[in-house]
Amino acid sequence: MMERFPLPLKAELSIRGSQAQLLGGFVYQDPQHGAIQVPAGFKTDFASVKPLRTIAWTLLGASLAVGTIWPEAGACIGSAGYGALALYASVVGYGDAAATIHDRLYTTGELSRKSADSVFFNALCSSGVARWRAWLMWSGVRLGGHWRYRK
Repeated sequence: MMERFPLPLKAELSIRGSQAQLLGGFVYQDPQHGAIQVPAGFKTDFASVKPLRTIAWTLLGASLAVGTIWPEAGACIGSAGYGALALYASVVGYGDAAATIHDRLYTTGELSRKSADSVFFNALCSSGVARWRAWLMWSGVRLGGHWRYRK
């Protein structure tokens, strides 16, 4: 079987830790689109799931505020907040290699957004991410990725 990631991912995190810069080139061999290369120096934020964490904390804070006046509504908002937090916890820290490839494809627009998202799913599975988790991450980029895709 062909190695899908022939080179190791080498990156240096920024001081704030929100971005990383590749120290060397990186390649993914996609079964449908062939070799996708990311040059040294490319900047990535890996998987962009921090907004989900922000949403979770915002909902949980709102549930406390609303719950003092209207307990049923506070409980409903809190449940949504815990759901968002659980979703965040299930995807954070996974798929850095796949996310780097995906960020490159979104930055360059060399593939359509749909194809870039397909490559992301394939790369997640190729890197050992569980299919259910890969599907969650793929769903996230399909739902919200249009804001970041550059054509």
